[in-house]
Amino acid sequence: MKVLVTVKRVIDPYVKVRVKSDGSGVETANVKMTMNPFCEIAVEQAVRMKEAGVASEIVAVSIGVQQCQETLRTAMAMGADRGILVETAGEVQPLAVAKVLKAIVDKEQPKLVIMGKQAIDDDSNQSGQMLAALLGWPQAAFISSITVNGETADVTREIDGGLEKLTVRLPAVVTADLRLNEPRYVTLPNIMKAKKKPLEVMKPDALGVDIAPRLTILKVQEPPKRGAGVKVADVKELVAKLRNEAKVI
Repeated sequence: MKVLVTVKRVIDPYVKVRVKSDGSGVETANVKMTMNPFCEIAVEQAVRMKEAGVASEIVAVSIGVQQCQETLRTAMAMGADRGILVETAGEVQPLAVAKVLKAIVDKEQPKLVIMGKQAIDDDSNQSGQMLAALLGWPQAAFISSITVNGETADVTREIDGGLEKLTVRLPAVVTADLRLNEPRYVTLPNIMKAKKKPLEVMKPDALGVDIAPRLTILKVQEPPKRGAGVKVADVKELVAKLRNEAKVI
């Protein structure tokens, strides 16, 4: 079966994020970028399914600026067969992402869509659920395991109360949680091979999708700095500070 996996280009999680001076967003110029960690887990799962003989083809899809081609090449170096970039320089919000992906799914006809549960830049955690709704497909979010059995898939998903086991009928949309797997290290030979794999670039207009933002960011600001801690001599002084200064007891 064909598997479609989505990847997003985000600021490297080990880079300190800086807010722009005008408060319009975060600074991305001359900042190290990488594949969203949850998307990396999604790609790894698709590759493992192909290695197990479950998947026949893996198509990696990204939406964003031209530099997203590098992210797609990384996905192909991990094992994806080809890539599709829907190129746009503007902001792409979760609903627009879902609409673009629906158009890609309608074109590619995969049996399974694997996405990261959320992106670490906006933390929206919405696109996967919106895509499933637009397609009218079953969905399983926050999965920590998946086993495909013919026309169904058995998944374990993480919920507040523990673990939930579900069986979903394919085609379906699933979103990957941290405990689904540990992504492989991309080797140099595979990076070189990925340069020869096909990568299709298209515009949202070619898909007939309107990606105009529905939400407006009013202001972005850093969280207030925490005050320095103090040392207390004994429990009596600690209780006094908690009661009189912190007013928590």
